[in-house]
Amino acid sequence: MNSKSKVVCLIPTYNEEKNIENTIKLLKKVKEINKITVIDDGSIDNTAKIVSKLGVNLIKLNKNKGKGYALKTGMLEEDFDYLVLVDGDLKCTINELKKLLYPVLNNQADVTIAKFPKPKSKGGIGLVKSLAKIGVYIFTKKKLDASLSGQRVYKREVIDKISYIPNNFGIDVAMTINTLRCGFNIKEIPVNMKHRETKRNIKGFLHRGKQFIDILNTLVKLSFRR
Repeated sequence: MNSKSKVVCLIPTYNEEKNIENTIKLLKKVKEINKITVIDDGSIDNTAKIVSKLGVNLIKLNKNKGKGYALKTGMLEEDFDYLVLVDGDLKCTINELKKLLYPVLNNQADVTIAKFPKPKSKGGIGLVKSLAKIGVYIFTKKKLDASLSGQRVYKREVIDKISYIPNNFGIDVAMTINTLRCGFNIKEIPVNMKHRETKRNIKGFLHRGKQFIDILNTLVKLSFRR
C-alpha cells in the first residue's frame, strides 16, 4: 500500500436502525479507511435516515434486492484500490478491524476473512456453515472455516477477476470460490468480533433456510461456470 492508495468500506444494510450508527462510528476511527459507503437495501425502518446524518456516502435502493445485489451496486459505484466489506451490525474494536486490514495492505494476503469466535447459540447455522465449507472444498480443494463471514478485505485486482456474484446470500461463498479459482490466496484471521446472532425461532430458521437455499443455488450455478 502506498500513500495514494484508496481504501473504501462497503456496508450492505437492511433494517439496521439499532446497529448501524455504532458500526459507522467505529469505522470512522480507522484512519486507513478513506471512504465509507452504506448501501441501504430497501430498508423499511429508519436505517437510511440515520446514515444520512453520519457524514458517510449513502446509496439507497428502492426495494430489497439482496445482499449480493447491494454489494455489487457499491462495487460499481466506488473507485478503490482496497475494498473492506463489513456487516451493518458489526461489533468490535479498531484493533480487531486492523487485524483484517494489515495483511492485505502489507501484501501478505490477497484477501482476508474474519474468523469469528464460536457463537453461543447456533440458531441453525451449523447446517448452512457445513454446506458452505463442503462447497468451497469441492470446488477448490481448500479447507476454510469462515467462508460465510461477510467481514473481508480485498485487493482491487481480486475484485476485477471475479466473474460471478449472485444477488443473494450466496455472495460470500461465491466470492470465496472465485477468488481461489483465480489463483489468489485467502487468509482467515481469528478475530474477537461479534454481530447479531440469529435466534432459534421461526424468524431465525426462515433466515437460515433462505441462506441455505441461496448458497445451494449458487453452488449449482458455479458448477456450470469455469
